[in-house]
Amino acid sequence: MTSLASTIAADILPIRHSSIPAKVGLTLALAALADWLFYGERIGLSLTLFAIAIICVSLLFNHATLDFRRAVTGATILVAGLVPAIEELNVLSVLILVAALTIALLLTTNAETTGLADRTRALRNFFLFGPFRFFPEVLQIFNMSAFTRGIALWLLPAVLGTVFVALFAAANPLIEQWVLLLNPKLILDYVSIPRVLFWTMMLALVWPFVHVRWRRTKIVTPAAADVAEPEPLPPLVSAEFLGPSTILRSLILFNLLFAAQSVLDGIYLWGHVALPANMTYAAYAHRGAYPLVATALLAAAFVLVAMRPGGPAEKSTVIRALVYLWVGQNVLLVASSILRLDLYVDIYMLTYWRIAAFIWMGLVALGLILIVARIVLDRSNRWLVSANLIALTMVVYICSLMNFDAFIADYNVAHSREVSGQGMPIDVNYLVQLGPQALPAIERIMPIRPIGCRNRLVATQRLDMAWRAWGLRSWRLQRRLDAEAKSQSGSQPAG
Repeated sequence: MTSLASTIAADILPIRHSSIPAKVGLTLALAALADWLFYGERIGLSLTLFAIAIICVSLLFNHATLDFRRAVTGATILVAGLVPAIEELNVLSVLILVAALTIALLLTTNAETTGLADRTRALRNFFLFGPFRFFPEVLQIFNMSAFTRGIALWLLPAVLGTVFVALFAAANPLIEQWVLLLNPKLILDYVSIPRVLFWTMMLALVWPFVHVRWRRTKIVTPAAADVAEPEPLPPLVSAEFLGPSTILRSLILFNLLFAAQSVLDGIYLWGHVALPANMTYAAYAHRGAYPLVATALLAAAFVLVAMRPGGPAEKSTVIRALVYLWVGQNVLLVASSILRLDLYVDIYMLTYWRIAAFIWMGLVALGLILIVARIVLDRSNRWLVSANLIALTMVVYICSLMNFDAFIADYNVAHSREVSGQGMPIDVNYLVQLGPQALPAIERIMPIRPIGCRNRLVATQRLDMAWRAWGLRSWRLQRRLDAEAKSQSGSQPAG
């Protein structure tokens, strides 16, 4: 697990100048966290939590400069600095915490400042110049050719991620409500001049911990390389668009998005937790089935393109593991779609289209499993297409033998309000449209609710028994009707 995480970190972290956009992104995330923790709120434990978040982000971008001894020393200082802030937040504990953060950063990222005078000078420069570095250094992004590479790496994940979010919003009313919160008008109503100043201050204070630069000419750290003169880069846009790095970023983002949807389904669909007051289970179930199947199909197409035989991504163990995880989440997504449709059918009865949807979802789930089998067995896409065609042929053949008319009629009558005491009233017109195969179900409901079109279906059944129209299914139905009529006549008392 540790080696897998380190491999992912090594591959996903941008290199050289392309690390600045990632640092800017996480700095903005820290500013957003500060807004949530501090703005308009009483400060206490929240400051300690924010300090820990800064430590984690700083460690993410500066771990290459660490050695064990200095890391242990820095961790000890950090823990010692956090204790007073946890005990009681006051001016003294805040000063201790800030001092611990900066001293630990100095010890772990600037190994050549050994004397007290050098360290004091470095800390002085850090406090004097650090808060003024954010905006000038961020502007360097737009002068770097590596920024184009960063766009190429994140374009596909961002576009497909947006598509998946849109499909999830169509499938899940809760996600739709969250997406609607991104309305620019709501955001503008939320923004104020004091809040903008607060964000500006937080960005300036956090940036020196993320993008570490000590003002010494001898020190060369990975962060220092970020401000070196950018070297010309080859035309990587086409190579990176579906390269291993792009696929890795896509899979990490997609797994996170799908996990959020799966957690919501686990809470509300499988766990039956109460939905918000303005939402019903029927609405939650009905909206989800078809968009989620479309999501699974799009995911399958991405996996096929990304894991093409002989491609560089197929050889990566990390990408393989993420593909297996994502396909597993897609299978779970299809299972949730089937459950959603089942809940909807329980309320609004069964139809041909809903049976087709069940079958279609089962085929999608099987196709996802076959994709994993193709990757594991190292087979070609031709093998995958053949396996899916064989499965489709078997399903179509089995469906040709199924008496769906009788099945739908029996199900709808058994689950109708007239018979079960709950659900929807029986749709008589739809029963009649099913044809003579619905006669046994109609006979069950006749004592409760007479159906005038029954005689028309009986006449149609007699026509079906003529030798030119004869079929085994019609013959079995006629035998069943004759047996039921005989039993009813035998049970009536003699006049």
